[in-house]
Amino acid sequence: MIDKLEAIQERYQYLEEQLSDPNVISDMDRYKKIGKEYKSKQELVEVYLEYRDLIGNIETAQEMLKEEDPEMKEMAKMELDGLLPKRESMEERIKVLLIPKDPEDEKDVIFEIRSGAGGDEASIFAGDLYRMYSRYFETQKLKAEVLDVNEGTVGGYNKIVLEITGDDVYGKLKFESGAHRVQRVPKTESQGRVHTSAATVVVMPKFEMEDVNINKADLKIDTYRASGAGGQHVNKTESAVRITHLPTGMVAESQESRQQMKNREIAHQRLYAKIYEMKKSAHDADLATRRKSLVGSGDRSDKVRTYNYPQNRVTDHRINLTLYNLDKIITGDIAEIIEALQVAENAEKMKTGDE
Repeated sequence: MIDKLEAIQERYQYLEEQLSDPNVISDMDRYKKIGKEYKSKQELVEVYLEYRDLIGNIETAQEMLKEEDPEMKEMAKMELDGLLPKRESMEERIKVLLIPKDPEDEKDVIFEIRSGAGGDEASIFAGDLYRMYSRYFETQKLKAEVLDVNEGTVGGYNKIVLEITGDDVYGKLKFESGAHRVQRVPKTESQGRVHTSAATVVVMPKFEMEDVNINKADLKIDTYRASGAGGQHVNKTESAVRITHLPTGMVAESQESRQQMKNREIAHQRLYAKIYEMKKSAHDADLATRRKSLVGSGDRSDKVRTYNYPQNRVTDHRINLTLYNLDKIITGDIAEIIEALQVAENAEKMKTGDE
């Protein structure tokens, strides 16, 4: 383990030097990429340096135990009694930090909330989820840009699509994909009966061209006039974009934005995702035979969480986590749930020896 940690520290120092290199600083894409890798190693390196100092102190205390002076021996024993438990807990922490991260965790995401079963109440709940996540994004210093909105008739949203950027965005939000269920008395309910409604959340990592090897010559790009609600611009400008990948026949399109360039980017992301999933499916099938993902596939049919207002309760069904602080969670205090899901995923990886 020490050799591995030393190698990581050497890489960390090299990246630190690179970030001061004028050639790197002048290339923003390269600088950003190196900066992300540097930051991803920072916590592990800091813990390792602390651990290395601790080991040095333990070795010094063990040498003192060999002294003939009884007072020196007693001092060494007292010091070891305090240092050895710290070594054990620090080694556990290092093991967790050494678990290989999903390379997609650092990616920005397209984040979509849609109302599901439950009519108007489902749209209102989708609006509640949007406000909950918006406040969480603020606490995590993530930037959210609204790409598409379809408002509900009595409030909330039938659909809202966001682009979320920042550090480790997909790693924080990937567990939110799936069906979210709410149990409460709707404002429109005169007899005080509890109703169950649902909204779905889809979290899709944004792909870069380097993630998926696509030859631009293999792409056929068409523009067309967007359809549906959204204002007069919809039928007057060819802002919608459809991209066809000729070798596979896969098609992706977007009319979410008023800007053709933004729609082109979104369509590209969707095409990257489709081709990436196709290439990844064989690998995933092999992994699935060894370990089924603890937190589900993220499919919309997966019921991931229930928000029960009468009991002030939130239950995450994937890890059997129940909290009785819905009033705080719905205002954006969801870090505890997300951290519990991350811990559960890491524990599963350690148990199965996933690499």
